[in-house]
Amino acid sequence: MASNDSSVLIAVSTYAEDASWGVWNVPAALLPMAYVDGVAAAGGLPVLLPQTGEDPSALSAVDGLVLAGGADVDPAGYGDRPHEKTVSRPERDRFEFALLREARRRRLPVLGVCRGMQLLNVALGGTLTQHLPDTIGTAHQPGPATYGTTRVAFTEGSRVAGILGADAEVHCYHHQAVDRLGTGLVVTGRAADGTVEAVESPGEPFVVGVQWHPEQDNRDLRLFAALVRAARGRRAIEAPKMEV
Repeated sequence: MASNDSSVLIAVSTYAEDASWGVWNVPAALLPMAYVDGVAAAGGLPVLLPQTGEDPSALSAVDGLVLAGGADVDPAGYGDRPHEKTVSRPERDRFEFALLREARRRRLPVLGVCRGMQLLNVALGGTLTQHLPDTIGTAHQPGPATYGTTRVAFTEGSRVAGILGADAEVHCYHHQAVDRLGTGLVVTGRAADGTVEAVESPGEPFVVGVQWHPEQDNRDLRLFAALVRAARGRRAIEAPKMEV
């Protein structure tokens, strides 16, 4: 059991970027508050994980994991050369690959958001389309720092359909997408233009990736709530083992 009270601890990976506040302009571990608010409003206690090499041991103290959005996954991870529009953070990749391996080993519930879904796919041997305008003519981002919306249709009987229904209008901001699917994953959501918008691993208790940004809609907490429920359920199963 990760914690000894009723709080369900949900780790969220963070950005390592230069940031400015007050008189400071320094490297920082960052996370948009929308993730914190989304997890908290869904009943979880968010725990922010700064990038620490490739050490995933912090996951021994939590009940679930969110792999947050951010920069592109380094194409070297799937044997490709970088596109001119690709901006990657290899150090973050290595940390989050380690987090994902440990989370799956511990059978922690995992939700990958945007980059997080792409990282999940690459970690399982898949590849990415590095720049959607080269293949479908447009990216799912109207402009810098501006979220677009798209409607996603979900596969009947999938975990994500059980959470969100047959379809949903979602907030998106991405120029990359899943190309070849990783081993063990299935596509469970697509946009009208064919872009993969949701994947999951049916062989695991809760491993879900979504290409959109659920944290941007504070009126719809269903994905975060599903993650928290899964984390609470895992704790209920693990607690007797820890007490023996």
